[in-house]
Amino acid sequence: MKTLKITLSTTIMAIIAIFVLMPFYLMIMMSTYTSEQLYTGIKLLPGSYLLENLRTVFIGTKFDVYYRNSIVVAVCSTVLAVLSSSMAGFGFSKYNFRFKKQLFLFVILVMMIPGQLGMVAFLIEMKWFGWMNTHLPLIIPAMANSFGVFWMTQTMSATLPTEVIESARIDGASGFHIYIRIAIPYMAAAIISLALLSFLGAWNSYMMPTLILSAQRNFTLPLGLISLNDTYRQNIGAMITALAVGTLPMVIIFAIGSKYFIRGLVAGALKG
Repeated sequence: MKTLKITLSTTIMAIIAIFVLMPFYLMIMMSTYTSEQLYTGIKLLPGSYLLENLRTVFIGTKFDVYYRNSIVVAVCSTVLAVLSSSMAGFGFSKYNFRFKKQLFLFVILVMMIPGQLGMVAFLIEMKWFGWMNTHLPLIIPAMANSFGVFWMTQTMSATLPTEVIESARIDGASGFHIYIRIAIPYMAAAIISLALLSFLGAWNSYMMPTLILSAQRNFTLPLGLISLNDTYRQNIGAMITALAVGTLPMVIIFAIGSKYFIRGLVAGALKG
């Protein structure tokens, strides 16, 4: 009976995996054909036109510029989000200070407010700073990640014993030393999970770059793909190749960090 259950669950999971991965597989296969060949039916096997499509995308357009801009924005915003959230989470969970409960309640309340409600005020603020048509509005605000602060606080409260910190203080360790050498290893899984979410969110962001960026040289990948659609409206093969190349980093990063993502979710849910 146990073997039957394992076989049945494995079969169901395999079927679900096939349905989930099939669109990505078909997209990659379609990127190896010409536009004329794509109209003849679904392609399950690779063709021989991939290099030509890649040459069309990278040489005939500014796709490499869009790609580089997205990498810079995603990496910088991820680093800032993880750094600020982990520090704030460590402080909220292991330090007692004035207005601690009120500040943490404010963090929770901010999570309940849709970001779109403050979009107009945000644009006015960015214009006042002189940051319009730059990448700074896409990077700096990532430091104020209320979800990241909440998640790191919960993770620290659940995984890092207070006794360990007290022992380190008795041995003369400073607060920064405790954070670097003790706290970070304890919340490594949660940090990787938050980094994945932050990176994917920044990589896929479309609305904010649309409102902030106007010069094509500053476009991120989602905006660049829209401009490619106007340039290669009839070249479906090149468009699908651009989509495949733009999607591939997300698939690779999530495949590498998926086990840490699940571990981080579980760690943050075990408080108490």
